[in-house]
Amino acid sequence: MDKPDILFEQYYEDVFRFLRGLSADEHLAEELTQETFYRALKSADSYRGEADMRIWLCSIAKNLYYTQYKKQKRLATEEDIEEYQAEDKNFLDIIADRETALQIHRILHELQEPYKEVFSLRIFGELPFKDIGTLFGKSQHWACVTYHRAKERIREEMEAERRGNHEDGM
Repeated sequence: MDKPDILFEQYYEDVFRFLRGLSADEHLAEELTQETFYRALKSADSYRGEADMRIWLCSIAKNLYYTQYKKQKRLATEEDIEEYQAEDKNFLDIIADRETALQIHRILHELQEPYKEVFSLRIFGELPFKDIGTLFGKSQHWACVTYHRAKERIREEMEAERRGNHEDGM
C-alpha cells in the first residue's frame, strides 16, 4: 500500500465526492471521508490489491455512510424533541384541572413500566429527556419516545372513559 500521505492526497477528492453524492451533506461527507482514510490505514493489511484502491476506499466509505444513516434514523431530531416539549406544555395545561389530574393519576397507576416512571419523571419531576434516558441507561431519544407512548396511552384511556361516560349519560 502507498504511504498514507500519498494515499490521502491521491484519493481524497474521489472519496469525498462519492460521499457527498450519497449524503448530499458536505459536512458529513468530509467527516466520513476522514474516517474512511483512518479505517483504511487501520486495516491496510487486509487490502489484497485485487480491486482498484479507489473502489476499496469507496466501499469503506459506503459502509460508513450506511452505518451513520442507520444511527441517524434511530435518533430523534432536535425538531422532534422541541415538538414534544411544546405538546408537554399543552398537556400540563390539561392536568391543571383537578378532576382531570385525578383521572390521569388513576390511568397512570395502571400503566406498565417503564411508561409509568418515564411519564412521572417528565411531568411531575420535570426532568429533561436526556436525564431520564441517563437514569434508565438509555438514550435521550428512548426517553422521548417512551414518554410520548405513555402520553398517548393516557390520552386514549381518557378518551375511552369520556366516550363511556357520554354513552352512559344518554
